[in-house]
Amino acid sequence: MGVREFLRSAAAIFRLAHKSDKDEFMLYLKLVGLGVAVVGAIGFLIKLIGSIFFG
Repeated sequence: MGVREFLRSAAAIFRLAHKSDKDEFMLYLKLVGLGVAVVGAIGFLIKLIGSIFFG
C-alpha cells in the first residue's frame, strides 16, 4: 500500500465518520463500562479461585 492509496483510504474513512450525539455517546459509555466491569469480575473470580486452591 503506497502513500497515495493510504491517503485515499483515510479520506474515505473521514467521509463516513460522524460525530455521535448525546444518546449514542451515553450508550457507548454504558457498554464500555459494562465491558470493563465484566472483565474485572472475571479477573477477580480467577484471583479468588486461585487463592482458594493455592493458598
